[in-house]
Amino acid sequence: MTVADPIARDLALHWPEAVYDVLKASGIRQMCYVPDAGHSTLIRLFGADPEVKCNVLTTEEEGIAIATGAWLGGQRSVVLMQSSGVGNCINMLSLPVQSRTPLLMLVTMRGEWAEFNPWQVPMGRAVEASLRAIGVTVLRAETGADLVETVEQAAGMAFDGDQQIAVLIGQRLLGKKKW
Repeated sequence: MTVADPIARDLALHWPEAVYDVLKASGIRQMCYVPDAGHSTLIRLFGADPEVKCNVLTTEEEGIAIATGAWLGGQRSVVLMQSSGVGNCINMLSLPVQSRTPLLMLVTMRGEWAEFNPWQVPMGRAVEASLRAIGVTVLRAETGADLVETVEQAAGMAFDGDQQIAVLIGQRLLGKKKW
């Protein structure tokens, strides 16, 4: 899609709303997150939805445990985190990987395009390899249109195929952080 394409332009601006719609259509009833500017619109949308239980986490690995428990209790969930949080939950990811429990994670990337904080760079570089090494399937999106389609496919893979899926959301899509 080109910039002149009105659908691409709309998704470039409104991808969080479209991703929310995809996640709702896939049956998400629980959402876990550590507060993150890149996920702020999704967090607000889920927070306003009385059909979805939102869990604010103190650390990302709690989200992996909650998502596993939600599945065992008959509900689908999504875990929202930043790439730096992936490093916090590598050990906990053995739970859904070994038990073949569906897991869907949306990971906003740091340490890439226009990063101002050098502390974010090492984990940003290691996220994909770390997730793959533990057995998680990694998908990546760089545009709003790609993200919506990727999240839809990731939800199907996770919940219909008992897979553990991480969707990496490229930093360029999120825009340059201003401090």
